[in-house]
Amino acid sequence: MTALEAYEFTTGGGATDFARLIEACESFGPYCLIGGLAVNCYVEPVYTLDAHVVVVAANLPKLSARLRELGFKIEEHPHSVNAQAPGSDLRIQFTTDERYQAFPARSVEAEILGLRARVASLEDVTQGKLWAYGDPARRLSKRKKDELDLIRLAEAHPELKPAYPSELRGQIERG
Repeated sequence: MTALEAYEFTTGGGATDFARLIEACESFGPYCLIGGLAVNCYVEPVYTLDAHVVVVAANLPKLSARLRELGFKIEEHPHSVNAQAPGSDLRIQFTTDERYQAFPARSVEAEILGLRARVASLEDVTQGKLWAYGDPARRLSKRKKDELDLIRLAEAHPELKPAYPSELRGQIERG
């Protein structure tokens, strides 16, 4: 069984839904993946049920409407628009945080789950993780996942460490 087949099986169609998501994103202008799937492009991958995406803010309403047409359930929240296909465990989150709006312009193409897709640059993925890690309003379990992603990134790309907060750099140095 390939990784793609395993992901499709364990997410109840998530690989198919991911392909539909990327196709829709491609048709509505600049976008890029951020979060765990993007981290997986730069380090040894770990399993995730989430797809975090940033699109040009002006295109998000049209993209949301297109995903609704494709059968996705859309929910709007204060800092995101979430999408999920019925029966699928793949959770899609479009950030509406303005700090991410420059990421698509610097994105790179990468292979994710067997598809070519736009991914935030290594530096932008790291910056997004640093913002999430430093957000005191974020649940502790989410911040710890962000911390682990930052550690994984620093182990594979030591040049990133100077941008990290001193307490996290200290953890990494102590190994």
